[in-house]
Amino acid sequence: MEDPELAAIRAARIGQGSQGSGGAPSGEDQAKRDAEEQMRRDLLATILDAAARERLARIALVSPDRAQQIEAILLRMVQTGQLRGRVSEAQLIELLDQIDGAQSKAAPKKGAIVFQRRKGGFDDDDDF
Repeated sequence: MEDPELAAIRAARIGQGSQGSGGAPSGEDQAKRDAEEQMRRDLLATILDAAARERLARIALVSPDRAQQIEAILLRMVQTGQLRGRVSEAQLIELLDQIDGAQSKAAPKKGAIVFQRRKGGFDDDDDF
């Protein structure tokens, strides 16, 4: 029931996707990304103590984007020399609170829903 032209177009697009950027560079790019990811994990393992690593892993399960943001902040702090020693779970919690505070100030607050009830005079039993 499938149209042969549609199948040919799909096959051509799949072929283009697999060719990507020449085949060989994509393998090198993937290897480079894997090496960078491993270096990042190793650096995080050295700066975070066990409890902080566990907390960050739990955050990553719930919100991967948030965990990446926190990891990027930690790595930037290490590179600039703001961190001295290992980061404990309490320090990680403080960092999370600071990030939440900064995001809540930057993002506009959602308006609260206010119910305005009419007072008196409007009953269904009243006849006009």
